[in-house]
Amino acid sequence: MKKVSAEVEGRIRQERENHDIRKEQIRLEAGEYRETVIEAIKMTGQTLGDGFNSLMEDKEKLASSVIAVSAIALGIYTARMGTGVAGKYIEARLGKPSLVRETSRNVGLVQTLNPIPIFRRFFAGKEEGDFLSTEGIIFNETMGERLNRIAISTKNIKRNEASFQNLLLHGHPGTGKTMFAKALARNSGLDYAIMTGGDVAPLGREAVTEMHKLFDWAQTTNKGLVLFVDEADAFLQKRANGTMSEDVRNALNAFLFRTGESTDKFMVVFASNQPEQFDWAVNDRIDEMVEFNLPGKQERMELIIKYIDTHLLKKQSSARPIQVEGLTEEKISEIADRAEGFSGRSISKLAIAWQAIAYAQVVPILTEELVDQVFLEHLTQHKQKSQWMLEDGPTEESS
Repeated sequence: MKKVSAEVEGRIRQERENHDIRKEQIRLEAGEYRETVIEAIKMTGQTLGDGFNSLMEDKEKLASSVIAVSAIALGIYTARMGTGVAGKYIEARLGKPSLVRETSRNVGLVQTLNPIPIFRRFFAGKEEGDFLSTEGIIFNETMGERLNRIAISTKNIKRNEASFQNLLLHGHPGTGKTMFAKALARNSGLDYAIMTGGDVAPLGREAVTEMHKLFDWAQTTNKGLVLFVDEADAFLQKRANGTMSEDVRNALNAFLFRTGESTDKFMVVFASNQPEQFDWAVNDRIDEMVEFNLPGKQERMELIIKYIDTHLLKKQSSARPIQVEGLTEEKISEIADRAEGFSGRSISKLAIAWQAIAYAQVVPILTEELVDQVFLEHLTQHKQKSQWMLEDGPTEESS
């Protein structure tokens, strides 16, 4: 026990001595490190001080240094600002705004790789005349004269680089409002862009930004632009309307701001079935209103003949020809007489249904029996839709 006790005490004493030695060694190393750091700081400060004094005493070096620092700062600022401006310019020139659903305006490489539309627009609208007949659009004589006058006026406004007028096309759905807007653009040598009012609300807070992008894009056109706003009442309603969200109201304010003055860059063509819902400031921006009524019997006959030719008689590249037996002149007159209240779109769907039932036969043929069968079905459907519209009220009519 004495031996063990002596060994333990020896080890304890040895550890205590070693601890003291290590502690002293750490203290010495720390002192040396501190002195090294202090010396380095002194040397650095002295070097910087000498350099600063030398720079301040040498006016040429001082001027060169100031110019160099300013040039670096200016270069960085210019690069950042230039990149932002170039990005916005490229986006406005080459990009298509998200609100635009369809446009005739070629952007980017498309315009370079496909120059044919450019030449078509260049030579378009050189001859005065009935452009509705050229475009295959059918209206009554009074309506046709008015639309032709608008087309001639728009063409001459573009030629003389004057400010465009804004139009409101209102009336029953399927009566040719969109078709006329596209034809107006082609006849006048303008591009067209189609947006839908219903696309504004889903954008939320981004609606204002996208609205400004749309008009920035419209301002970059060299040929002029017909901006067709379909279902315009979806976001151009009265601001006093309690159901309008704050985001839609802000988008409406942005639209009003960008259309407050006339311009030679674009014309706005509104289309609506419920123009009475427009905000008063929107009405103030409308220069001319055109009501599109349902076609009369003569127009219905011409529309039936037109769509028979389009969907039944014109042979597509790989389609089997349809043998038409049941659409005589007397039958067409009878159908046109009974199809009172049909719009141009309804007649087009009727012709497509005739095409479908013809292709349902072993040999594509359209007999008088099949013609009557399809027409009676569509006539029944039309009456049912009219009944629904009367039950909902005229203000609930949708496009």
